[in-house]
Amino acid sequence: MKKIFKIASTLCILSLMGSALAACGSSNNSASSTNEPSNNSTSTEAAGKKDIPTLVWWQIGNTPLPANYSKAIDKMNEYTAEKIGVKVDLRVASWGEWDTKMNTIVNTGEPFDMMFTNNTKYSKQVAMGALTDITDLVQSEAPDLYKTIPSEVWDGTKVGGKYYAVPTYKDSSVSQYWSYDDKLVQKYNIDYQNITSMQDLDKPLHDIKAGEGKSFYPVRLIQSEAFSGMFNNYDDLTLGFFPVGVKVDDPSRKVISVFEQPDVMANLKLLHKWYQDGIINPDAPTKTEKEKYNPFGTQQAFPGAEIAMQINAGVEKFVMNKTFGPLYTTSTIQGSLNAISANSKYKNEALKYLQLVNTDSKLRNMLAFGEEGVDFKYVDGKDNVIERTTDTWPLAAYSQGTFFNMAITKGAPEDQWEQVKKLNEQAVASTVLGFALDVSEIQTEVANAQSTFDKYKYELLTGASDPEKIVPKMLAELKKAGLDKIIQKAQEEIDNYFK
Repeated sequence: MKKIFKIASTLCILSLMGSALAACGSSNNSASSTNEPSNNSTSTEAAGKKDIPTLVWWQIGNTPLPANYSKAIDKMNEYTAEKIGVKVDLRVASWGEWDTKMNTIVNTGEPFDMMFTNNTKYSKQVAMGALTDITDLVQSEAPDLYKTIPSEVWDGTKVGGKYYAVPTYKDSSVSQYWSYDDKLVQKYNIDYQNITSMQDLDKPLHDIKAGEGKSFYPVRLIQSEAFSGMFNNYDDLTLGFFPVGVKVDDPSRKVISVFEQPDVMANLKLLHKWYQDGIINPDAPTKTEKEKYNPFGTQQAFPGAEIAMQINAGVEKFVMNKTFGPLYTTSTIQGSLNAISANSKYKNEALKYLQLVNTDSKLRNMLAFGEEGVDFKYVDGKDNVIERTTDTWPLAAYSQGTFFNMAITKGAPEDQWEQVKKLNEQAVASTVLGFALDVSEIQTEVANAQSTFDKYKYELLTGASDPEKIVPKMLAELKKAGLDKIIQKAQEEIDNYFK
C-alpha cells in the first residue's frame, strides 16, 4: 500500500478532467477515409508547396453539427498546416453511436489515423493489434509531448510494458459530482450540500416529481449515460465493464463478481423504484442522444465545471456537490486516450499533431471552444480566459488533450486548474492502482461476457428492469460466457503483479 500511495501522491501533480464541452461534426463526416494527401492549395503554399497529410481523427461529441463546423475546422487546419504541415479530417461520433461506431471501425479495418478511446475499449483494441506501439516513437518524434505528460500518467497507459496511446493529462483521479438546477433547489428547499448517497436523493427527487407534474422527469438518462458513478467503489481493472472488479479499499485485492455485492443490489433496486415512480424518463433504456437540459445530473467533474454545464444547457445556474472521491485507479488514467491506428501511413505526423494539441494553447482553445469570434472570444485581451458566445460547438474537451494549456471559461474560478491539481493531490489510491489486466489469453471469454452484459445493461442501469429478477438471470449467462475464468485469470495476474 505504501508503494501504491506513493504513486498516487506523485500522480496528484496531474491535472484534471475536462467537461464535455461541445462537439463537432464535420462536413466531411460522411466521407470515407482515404489517407490521401490534401490538395488544398493555400495550405500547400504555406507549407512550402509540399503535400500536406490530412489525418482522419475520430472524436466524440454532440450532433447535429453546427453550421460553422467546417469553417472552424478549416481555420484549425490553416493554423496547423502552417505550424507543422499537418491537417485533420475531424470526424465525430455522437454520444449514442460512439461505442458501436468505434467497434465497427476497428473490427472492419476501416481506415483512420487517430481515435479517441478509453478504458472500456483500450486493452481490447491493443489485444486486437489495432493500435500503434508508440513507446519509442513518441520520444523520438514528439519529445515535447512526452515531457509534458508526467511519467506516472504514461505508465497508466501501459499494456504489456508498452504505450499504445497518448493519455489526456487532466483529471486523472475521479471525483463524482451531482448537479442540480438551482431554480429547483430553491423551489423545493433542497439541502443539496448534505446529499451524498442515492438514498439521500430519494425524497428531494420525489418532491420535484410531485411538484412539477407527471410529464416532468427529474432524472433523464440515456443508454450510454445511465446513472453514472454507481460502480465507483469497484476498480474494473481496465476491463471496461462492470461485472468484474476489486473493491477499491480491499487490501487483499480479491477479484469479485460485482453484481453479487449487497450495496450494488441496493442501489439497483432504488434505481428501479425511481423508474417505476416516474422519476426517470420511461424511454431511458432505448434513448440514444441526451437532451440539453437535465434538472439533475451525476458526472465526473471538478470545481467550476458547472459553468460549462449552464452554457450547454441554457440554464441560468447549476449548483454542484461532490459525492465521491477523488480516487485514483488505472482506469481513471485511461479514461481519455488518443491512439494511432496500426495501419496509419502517417504515424509520425499523428504524434506531431497530438504534440501540438497538448502544447499549443491556440489550437487547444479552437478544439475545445470552436471558431474564435463566433463560438467564443477572449476576455479583455487575456489569452487564458474566454467567453463562450454560442452553445452549439459540439466537441468534448476532455477527449482531445490536456486541460492545462486550455483557457478558463468566464465565470469559472481563474485558479480552476490549480483546484483540479489539488483534487489529484488529495486522491486516495485504489489498492490495485497501476495494474492493467492483460486480456490476451482470455479474449474469447471477455468478448462473450461483454456481449452478455450488453444484452442487459441498458435495462438494468437505467432502472427499467427489476434487478431481483434480471441480475440472477444475467449472472447465470455470464458464468456460461466465462465469468469465472476471467475472475480467476485476473486474480492470478494481480497476485503476480503485487507479489
